[in-house]
Amino acid sequence: MAAATSLLRTTFFILKPNPKLPFSTLFQSPSISKTLNHHRRHHQFTRKFSSSQSTHRPRPNVIEILEQRGLLESLTGENLRSICSDSSIRVYCGFDPTAESLHLGNLIGIIVLSWFLRCGHSVVALVGGATGRVGDPSGKSLERPELDIETLERNISGISNTIVKILNRNNPNDSVTVLNNYDWWKDVKLLDFLKNVGRFARVNTMMAKESVKRRLESSDQGLSYTEFTYQLLQGYDFVHLFKSENVTVQIGGSDQWGNITAGTELIRKLHQSDSAYGLTFPLLLKSDGSKFGKSEEGAIWLSPVMLSPYKFYQYFFTVPDDDVIRFLRILTFLSLEEIKQIEMEMDLKDNGYVPNSAQRRLAEEVTRFVHGSDGLEEAIKATEALRPGSDTRLDWKTIEGIAEDVPSCSLVYDRVLDVSVVDLSVFTGLIESKSAARRLLKQGGLYLNNGRVDSEGKKIEVDDIVDGKVLLLAAGKKNKMVVRIA
Repeated sequence: MAAATSLLRTTFFILKPNPKLPFSTLFQSPSISKTLNHHRRHHQFTRKFSSSQSTHRPRPNVIEILEQRGLLESLTGENLRSICSDSSIRVYCGFDPTAESLHLGNLIGIIVLSWFLRCGHSVVALVGGATGRVGDPSGKSLERPELDIETLERNISGISNTIVKILNRNNPNDSVTVLNNYDWWKDVKLLDFLKNVGRFARVNTMMAKESVKRRLESSDQGLSYTEFTYQLLQGYDFVHLFKSENVTVQIGGSDQWGNITAGTELIRKLHQSDSAYGLTFPLLLKSDGSKFGKSEEGAIWLSPVMLSPYKFYQYFFTVPDDDVIRFLRILTFLSLEEIKQIEMEMDLKDNGYVPNSAQRRLAEEVTRFVHGSDGLEEAIKATEALRPGSDTRLDWKTIEGIAEDVPSCSLVYDRVLDVSVVDLSVFTGLIESKSAARRLLKQGGLYLNNGRVDSEGKKIEVDDIVDGKVLLLAAGKKNKMVVRIA
């Protein structure tokens, strides 16, 4: 566990406050706070990139951009629009470490952060190492299961890694910081917190929050005191970042409105400041109201360790035509003019439009953003490798790249060489019987390494074994079998 914590601190550049500074200093005067913050930052380790935006060019208004693209749900103050144009601001978004990877539903938060970066602002991604131990009741019908410390630290590490890779890959010249709120919560004493923060919270206001009301009305188990305090804990995160990191804007999904306004209200009461703002974006839903980001196998993860770039890429081909244009606006950085052109081409389907072209463009753009150009290339290669009759030359690495996504087996060299494709297809379990294999062959549906097998007498030759290591059998377009040669 100690090793994992050390790795997290050095690899993901998580800020750690000076332990010598008492909790009470967070409520001292601005002049003292400025000195303390300078002292604190001297001991902090962050991953920062200086902005390359010229001061002579007009700053794009990020709020207007988000609104035009359907990424703006609510604002706590309309004057944030003018502030975003006039000066550089610092914004943060929180991510709960409930799993080892973020999923597609979390992607909008990263995209909105990226839009702020593209408009010349700086961002903080906050991983809830502390609040993750409590659990956010928003949108939940039951209390979240408690995670053990080892699992929590592994999740924090995985999520931090994903955020850093995506944001730094797509915004290499801008300012990005990843923090863990456990670094300041672990030293907070309950009595100090109640005295300095709790007295400013009003129970009737907390009870009126939508996430609390819904749980109290719909759940037989009610709401635990632990979950009830979540909004106060998240609200204080905003207070801490406002004071020590100069963060003035918190963003989150529409279900986070209550937690976000809890923070802006605390800042107003603790620091007599109205310069903290909240912004929410819509949840990622299909036009029928169902969640977007779930497959038959489960969540669409952002980490390539938990979901291959190939499967991630393929998921976007399932997007209905009714949703694809909206998702191009929300999930990509294509210009609105280009998206409008794609929409016009879709409407003129009799004019040479290739079905699923919009879905393919969506898949390419989102996969490149999440997995980089290499991940996109891997996904496209795997897609071609799994398309029977494709002219794409297969290599061992490409076939191995899809092995996790299709059935596979291992056979010794002598068990494969000079064996008929029909027999091998049955022996590996790709096809249930020789008669079925022969019938499929006659119908033109049996493939070896993407090439159609035309003769029942076709046997495996040395040159058929790709790079001397692997074969790819296919029965029709969907059923595959990777055969590794031992």
